[in-house]
Amino acid sequence: MLNSAAEIASEIRDAGFDCRIVGGAVRDMLCGKTPHDIDLVTTAFPDELEAIFPDIHWAGKAFGVSLIKRNGFTFELASARLERSYLDGRHPEEIKFSRDFESDVVRRDFTVNALLCDPFTLEVTDFVGGVEDVKKMVVRTVGDPEVRFKEDALRMLRAVRFAAKRGFSLDGGTEKAISALASNVNLLAAERIKAEMDKIIVSDRRRYALELMHRTGLLRYILPEVDALAGVPQEKQFHPEGDVFTHTMIMLERMALPDVTLAWSVLFHDIGKAHTTFTDDSGRIRAFGHEEKGAEMVYDIAERLKFPVSTREAVAKAVRNHMRMAFVRDMRQSKLKRLLCEENFPLELELHRLDCISSHKIMDCWLFLVDQLAATPVEVLRRKPLVSGSDLIKMGAVPSPAFKKILEELFDRQLSGDFANREEALKAAEEILEQSK
Repeated sequence: MLNSAAEIASEIRDAGFDCRIVGGAVRDMLCGKTPHDIDLVTTAFPDELEAIFPDIHWAGKAFGVSLIKRNGFTFELASARLERSYLDGRHPEEIKFSRDFESDVVRRDFTVNALLCDPFTLEVTDFVGGVEDVKKMVVRTVGDPEVRFKEDALRMLRAVRFAAKRGFSLDGGTEKAISALASNVNLLAAERIKAEMDKIIVSDRRRYALELMHRTGLLRYILPEVDALAGVPQEKQFHPEGDVFTHTMIMLERMALPDVTLAWSVLFHDIGKAHTTFTDDSGRIRAFGHEEKGAEMVYDIAERLKFPVSTREAVAKAVRNHMRMAFVRDMRQSKLKRLLCEENFPLELELHRLDCISSHKIMDCWLFLVDQLAATPVEVLRRKPLVSGSDLIKMGAVPSPAFKKILEELFDRQLSGDFANREEALKAAEEILEQSK
């Protein structure tokens, strides 16, 4: 990849301009890591780049950002530029291209991402003190942190994500500025916030990141429902680890295979407790119905942060159902089989495991389900209901609460082998509807 980057740089230099490796690739090399991608910056302006690379593909010509393919690799190539007047806290009002690399790097977010490297000699050029910050493993803004964060509020979330991903800590001034300007995240589009949060909650140090967001106030503005869990008490018999926020953070940290949908389910599984927790007459702490309340809240959050429908539904179901796992050994076999066949079951089973190991550590129900899963033939687990609610409507039935019971009865009989095919299942449905008239 480095040789291919040098080829591009060579063509630019042959045309009379300069080109350097910039950003994360330089940082990674200083850390002794092989970069996964390489970004380039050049003193050539967009029109000049079109003359050098006739097949150039623009990712944003107004910003001077292009994509160049070489030897199977794709490089982001940007013209050096200056930006001024971020009046809306999101977008630069004015962009000017520059022949000066220093003017380009001083507009960048963090010092460790503002380093330049000659693709031929690998000599690093540092205008902002980034080399020293890499050594100290510190995330520090280029210039005044309040100015940087006022230019683009997303940089506050990026600082958290970067620290979590790389194992760095925040510079004191940078963290202080985030605390002062945390409310500015309200200026950001929901999609931008969601994209950053998706990365944060599956990063290697996701617990650190969420606790940092809580400490600086970012969490209060992005996910007030999660932030409100701090200080919500739990019964020590079942939750010796502490309050609901602490419990949630331990779960998040213990995800064995970080997954975005699972991470959101973990974050939200107990949010209803902030609204349902009370101490009864015997002095015990209760939170009856918190799972149902939490599921309702998921829909509000999902709308606010523009969750995909599939993610919203999976997370809401996981939150609503997470308490039923404690009663699986008392379920009828037919109901247990339906549970094992549910599309959301793997997610809910892992959520249950995390819930248990992050609190009382009683794993009986989880082990029971794992055993049941192992003993159930794959062809049964893969079965889906032969009859749907739409089928009942086509038969003339009016949607009602009775639909669920009818569909459950039909699926139970299907799992028991009563139907050889869909036609027999539909016939049985017609008979049930006829009897219910």
